[in-house]
Amino acid sequence: MRTPEYYEADVLAFFEGKPDELAVYRALFRQLDAAFPEGWVKVQKTQISFYDRHLFAAASLPVRRRRGWPERCLLVTFGLSRRVESPRIAAASEPYPNRWTHHVTAAGAGEIDGELMGWLREARDFAVVK
Repeated sequence: MRTPEYYEADVLAFFEGKPDELAVYRALFRQLDAAFPEGWVKVQKTQISFYDRHLFAAASLPVRRRRGWPERCLLVTFGLSRRVESPRIAAASEPYPNRWTHHVTAAGAGEIDGELMGWLREARDFAVVK
């Protein structure tokens, strides 16, 4: 994945004081970098966005936690043309017809697994053709 000039410093600032969440993010980035080397990443104030022609996924720190969410976690967000029914989906909404935004909490690097990566591949494919 292409990264901006100050990517590493920006990532460290984004996760300042949150080493557990940083470790989960690094696992996510490694997987996305391997799957989508042509993509690019942008660190913003409230999220880290992943693009391949269009935005297809984002990583953020939960601002408001819902009951049952881990105390320390990364929120991985992606959009699909369908609603995913899975206990792993922490929240889902349909902001536009046939455009579902999904949020998954990941409390450890092991949660960046084949199932999540499958959804992220589908999200990337959906974003590229829209």
